[in-house]
Amino acid sequence: MNIDRAKANRDLLAFYSEAGVDIALRDEPNDWLSAEEPAPAAAPEPAPAQRSPAPRSPAPVRAVSASILPSAPVPPPPDAAVMTAREAARSAASLDELRTILDGFDGCALKNGASRLVFADGTPGSRLMLVGEAPGAEEDRQGLPFVGKSGQLLDRMLAAIGLDRSKVYIANIVPWRPPGNRTPTPVETQICLPFVQRQIELCDPDVLVTIGQPSTGALLNVQGIMKNRGRWFSYQTGTREIRAMPMLHPAYLLRSPIGKRLAWRDLLAIKKALG
Repeated sequence: MNIDRAKANRDLLAFYSEAGVDIALRDEPNDWLSAEEPAPAAAPEPAPAQRSPAPRSPAPVRAVSASILPSAPVPPPPDAAVMTAREAARSAASLDELRTILDGFDGCALKNGASRLVFADGTPGSRLMLVGEAPGAEEDRQGLPFVGKSGQLLDRMLAAIGLDRSKVYIANIVPWRPPGNRTPTPVETQICLPFVQRQIELCDPDVLVTIGQPSTGALLNVQGIMKNRGRWFSYQTGTREIRAMPMLHPAYLLRSPIGKRLAWRDLLAIKKALG
């Protein structure tokens, strides 16, 4: 039997190639796992280091006095801020004096992030006073309450019963805009509450309307704007009793127009109370 060794070798190499063999070994087996690793080449000796000059010490930094750095006033603890607010509010003999006192009051941290004080709008001494929650972005820019989209709707609501801003007085529980138009915290509300209470006393309206739950809860101490809106409450100033009614906030009415029918009922009740 003749064997074509050349062809057999080619076939064997083809088999090895298909099997993944890519290196030719010797005839004797070689245990690559037990082979000693070659010793690493000796690292060349470093050249003698040149003497470098001593590092220069940095120039002394001049201390900056903290008195020339701009910083916001640190508000006092909440309890102390409330007591200070009560004393400051009681000392105001007029709305103009109250505004000046409030503008210099540093007990509420909201003042540090607001552009300006939003005190009031309308005519002091009006028979109808409305108290909302807190200024928004547009109110913060103009320094007047209810001048954004909610305020525009409020103007139309007042016009529906024959009123405008010259015949009412408008304020907020909190006179500074909270960051991001968020709801004022209970602490922030309690700190600012003495000022709006004094504002109501000095304005002395015949009818007080609390707009939205925050002002309703703070001034009338009732929770649940939907179940309490349209109801008459008694607000005591210390010298007289004022009729008070909670009403849905215009911002809520913009989101839920179906609530406008309830607001219309409340407006008619307010018109009737004003005679």
